[in-house]
Amino acid sequence: MKIRKATPIFVVDAIGSETIAFWEKTGWTKRAEVPHEGATGFVLFEQDGRELMLQTRASVKKDLGKGLDPSFAFYMDVESLEDARAEAERAGARIVIRERETFYGARECWVVEPGGTLVGYAKIK
Repeated sequence: MKIRKATPIFVVDAIGSETIAFWEKTGWTKRAEVPHEGATGFVLFEQDGRELMLQTRASVKKDLGKGLDPSFAFYMDVESLEDARAEAERAGARIVIRERETFYGARECWVVEPGGTLVGYAKIK
Protein backbone atom coordinates (compact mmCIF):
# COMPACT_ATOMS: atom_id res chain seq x y z
CA MET A 1 0.00 0.00 0.00
CA LYS A 2 1.36 3.41 -0.93
CA ILE A 3 0.49 6.11 1.61
CA ARG A 4 0.48 9.64 0.20
CA LYS A 5 -0.31 11.46 3.46
CA ALA A 6 -1.03 10.47 7.07
CA THR A 7 -2.95 12.68 9.51
CA PRO A 8 -3.72 12.20 13.21
CA ILE A 9 -7.28 12.74 14.39
CA PHE A 10 -7.67 13.66 18.05
CA VAL A 11 -11.10 12.62 19.31
CA VAL A 12 -12.24 15.14 21.90
CA ASP A 13 -15.28 15.86 24.05
CA ALA A 14 -15.87 19.29 22.50
CA ILE A 15 -14.29 21.76 20.08
CA GLY A 16 -14.82 25.24 21.44
CA SER A 17 -13.42 28.59 20.42
CA GLU A 18 -10.64 28.21 23.02
CA THR A 19 -9.51 24.96 21.39
CA ILE A 20 -9.46 26.50 17.92
CA ALA A 21 -7.63 29.57 19.26
CA PHE A 22 -4.99 27.35 20.92
CA TRP A 23 -4.12 25.60 17.66
CA GLU A 24 -4.14 28.86 15.69
CA LYS A 25 -1.88 30.57 18.27
CA THR A 26 0.58 27.68 17.99
CA GLY A 27 0.97 28.15 14.24
CA TRP A 28 -1.83 26.03 12.74
CA THR A 29 -4.28 27.44 10.19
CA LYS A 30 -7.89 26.27 10.23
CA ARG A 31 -8.71 24.89 6.77
CA ALA A 32 -12.13 23.33 7.38
CA GLU A 33 -14.79 23.26 10.08
CA VAL A 34 -17.83 20.98 10.06
CA PRO A 35 -20.82 21.49 12.37
CA HIS A 36 -22.47 18.71 14.35
CA GLU A 37 -25.66 19.11 16.39
CA GLY A 38 -25.38 22.89 16.72
CA ALA A 39 -21.68 22.95 17.61
CA THR A 40 -18.36 22.29 15.89
CA GLY A 41 -17.95 18.57 15.27
CA PHE A 42 -14.77 18.52 13.19
CA VAL A 43 -11.85 20.84 12.42
CA LEU A 44 -8.94 20.42 10.02
CA PHE A 45 -5.77 22.42 10.69
CA GLU A 46 -2.70 22.78 8.46
CA GLN A 47 0.85 23.93 9.10
CA ASP A 48 3.69 23.77 6.57
CA GLY A 49 2.09 20.91 4.63
CA ARG A 50 1.19 18.92 7.75
CA GLU A 51 -2.37 18.32 8.90
CA LEU A 52 -4.06 17.79 12.23
CA MET A 53 -7.73 16.94 12.71
CA LEU A 54 -9.99 17.24 15.75
CA GLN A 55 -13.36 15.48 15.88
CA THR A 56 -15.83 15.24 18.73
CA ARG A 57 -16.83 11.89 20.22
CA ALA A 58 -20.47 12.56 19.31
CA SER A 59 -19.51 13.24 15.70
CA VAL A 60 -17.39 10.06 15.49
CA LYS A 61 -20.20 7.95 16.93
CA LYS A 62 -22.70 9.36 14.45
CA ASP A 63 -20.25 9.07 11.57
CA LEU A 64 -18.81 5.60 12.23
CA GLY A 65 -21.11 3.82 14.64
CA LYS A 66 -22.16 3.80 18.26
CA GLY A 67 -19.88 0.89 19.21
CA LEU A 68 -16.74 2.99 18.81
CA ASP A 69 -15.27 5.33 21.42
CA PRO A 70 -11.69 6.08 20.35
CA SER A 71 -9.52 8.85 21.72
CA PHE A 72 -7.33 8.83 18.63
CA ALA A 73 -7.63 7.86 14.99
CA PHE A 74 -5.21 7.79 12.10
CA TYR A 75 -6.33 8.96 8.63
CA MET A 76 -4.32 8.06 5.55
CA ASP A 77 -4.62 9.20 1.96
CA VAL A 78 -3.66 6.12 -0.05
CA GLU A 79 -2.97 5.47 -3.70
CA SER A 80 -5.40 2.51 -3.80
CA LEU A 81 -8.28 2.11 -1.40
CA GLU A 82 -8.76 -1.52 -2.46
CA ASP A 83 -5.10 -2.38 -1.73
CA ALA A 84 -5.21 -0.63 1.66
CA ARG A 85 -8.40 -2.42 2.71
CA ALA A 86 -7.07 -5.80 1.55
CA GLU A 87 -3.79 -5.32 3.43
CA ALA A 88 -5.62 -4.25 6.58
CA GLU A 89 -7.93 -7.27 6.41
CA ARG A 90 -5.00 -9.66 5.86
CA ALA A 91 -3.24 -8.10 8.84
CA GLY A 92 -6.23 -8.76 11.11
CA ALA A 93 -8.14 -5.46 11.13
CA ARG A 94 -11.89 -5.39 11.79
CA ILE A 95 -13.72 -3.54 9.04
CA VAL A 96 -15.99 -0.83 10.44
CA ILE A 97 -16.99 0.74 7.10
CA ARG A 98 -16.05 -1.23 4.00
CA GLU A 99 -16.39 1.72 1.65
CA ARG A 100 -18.25 4.97 1.39
CA GLU A 101 -18.15 8.22 -0.56
CA THR A 102 -17.93 11.38 1.55
CA PHE A 103 -19.55 14.74 0.91
CA TYR A 104 -16.06 16.12 0.18
CA GLY A 105 -15.45 13.58 -2.59
CA ALA A 106 -13.21 11.01 -0.92
CA ARG A 107 -13.75 7.26 -1.02
CA GLU A 108 -13.05 5.90 2.48
CA CYS A 109 -12.69 2.64 4.36
CA TRP A 110 -12.53 2.54 8.18
CA VAL A 111 -10.99 -0.29 10.22
CA VAL A 112 -9.99 -1.04 13.79
CA GLU A 113 -6.53 -2.59 13.94
CA PRO A 114 -5.89 -5.44 16.43
CA GLY A 115 -4.55 -3.05 19.08
CA GLY A 116 -7.77 -1.01 18.98
CA THR A 117 -6.71 2.05 16.97
CA LEU A 118 -9.27 3.41 14.54
CA VAL A 119 -7.72 3.79 11.06
CA GLY A 120 -9.25 5.48 8.04
CA TYR A 121 -7.96 4.90 4.53
CA ALA A 122 -9.03 7.36 1.86
CA LYS A 123 -8.62 7.77 -1.86
CA ILE A 124 -8.89 11.55 -2.10
CA LYS A 125 -9.70 13.09 -5.47
